[in-house]
Order: sequence, then C-alpha cells, then structure tokens
Amino acid sequence: MALVGMIDARALGSGAVEGSMSRPVDLVHLARHTLGNRDLEREVLQLFVRQSGVYLDRLRSSATAAACRAAAHTIKGSARGIGAWQVAEAAELVEANVHDDGVEAARLAALQESVDVTNRYIESVLSEL
Repeated sequence: MALVGMIDARALGSGAVEGSMSRPVDLVHLARHTLGNRDLEREVLQLFVRQSGVYLDRLRSSATAAACRAAAHTIKGSARGIGAWQVAEAAELVEANVHDDGVEAARLAALQESVDVTNRYIESVLSEL
C-alpha cells in the first residue's frame, strides 16, 4: 500500500484530495511521482529531510548571491518534487530576492519555519509506516 493510501485513509471522504493539499506534503502528488512505490516514497521523504537542512546551511553560509540563489533553487525543486508546496513557495521568494549582501532575514526565517513544519510532518508520516 502506498503512503498516500495509508495516510489519506484517515482523511477519506469527499475532501480527501483537497485535504492532501492542505498538509505540508501533498501525499497524492508524491504517490503519483513514485508510482505508489512505498519504499521509494519513504526514501524520497527521508532524503528531503536530510537535504533540506544541508541546503539551508549552504544558503546561510553562501558567500555570493549566485550561491544563495542556487541553494534556494535546489530547495524549491526538492520541495516541488515531494509536493511540499509551502516550502517551494518560500524558497522561490528567497531565490527571487537574493541581494549582493545576502538574503533578507525575514524571508530566510519564513523558509526555515516552512522546512521545519514540513520535516516534522514527514517524521510523523514515516513513524506510522
């Protein structure tokens, strides 16, 4: 059974798909992209948790605007891949608003919070498997 099948079973009803969009990770999107392969879903989610921290650190420590944009772009792409739409949006705002002197603290904080919320959600999903 795919993650989406197990996790969305709690939310079954007329709004199951809409409910998946309101969570930090769109499990329906994830299942489509992994063709329902549960092991692959688990692996992709675990990779996101690990890599999101790595790229946030790179974003904070980047010496150039180009490096900041590259780190934000990577987070955005990874987030879109798993259906973490709020993270993707926050990363896109960071990517679009990098200046020579770095990233605005408020935008970086919003991205960090979004990643934290998403990673906590992922950990809860993984603990139910």
